[in-house]
Amino acid sequence: MIDAVGNPQSLLLLGGTSDIALATAEQYARQRPLRVVLAARPSDRLERAAERLRETGSTVTTVAFDARDPDTHAEALDKAFADGDIDVALVAFGVLGDQERLWTDVDAAREMAEINYVAPVTVGVLLAQRMRRQGHGHIVALSSVAGERVRRSNFAYGSSKAGMDGFYTGLTEALRPSGVKVTVVRPGHVTSKMTEGLKEAPLARSPEQVARIIVDSVRKGRELVWAPPQFRYVMSVLRHLPRAVFRRLPF
Repeated sequence: MIDAVGNPQSLLLLGGTSDIALATAEQYARQRPLRVVLAARPSDRLERAAERLRETGSTVTTVAFDARDPDTHAEALDKAFADGDIDVALVAFGVLGDQERLWTDVDAAREMAEINYVAPVTVGVLLAQRMRRQGHGHIVALSSVAGERVRRSNFAYGSSKAGMDGFYTGLTEALRPSGVKVTVVRPGHVTSKMTEGLKEAPLARSPEQVARIIVDSVRKGRELVWAPPQFRYVMSVLRHLPRAVFRRLPF
């Protein structure tokens, strides 16, 4: 279980090669080594991620997980929980994609929706079942400010994050009586593999900076956070702009 100062004994990373997820595991491991389960498609990247975390002194296992194959998600979660309770689970997988292709190519749009929305919903249901059964746990869902008000430049991606964000926001309330907690994290631009090659946006942060916000938010039991926190105020303004004004903004 999570101890009195907010340190978990076990951590599940769904999206086990995610830069933010790995940075979060390293942040926790600085306090003390822990048991980490990395769930992702088998690959050299996954093995490198596991070795990277083993260097922190943590015990690391890997589980095959394919976001696009929901029929296998229950089995993957069973394996992730096989060695004991999971204190904190990060839902950290997703794709950005080619924004113009996503609204003109049916296959690309469907793939993005399956990975960014359908899969987070299925694993959210499964995580909720297992954490209610064990009587404790904390789910962290990596959303995005792109989902707060969808804009023309990335509306397909933003719409998938809006749906995912809404699901986990509702799951927060549904799980409240059980004692299982949920934190929805809304990062802005993160300088990671996902955004490699893109122009850096204002208020950009590194995976390590986002990880520190995640760890602090779990420790304090916060249900909704922005990364960086200033985005809370930026998005509050953007959400209320008239549509005619919003469409003229240069992003």
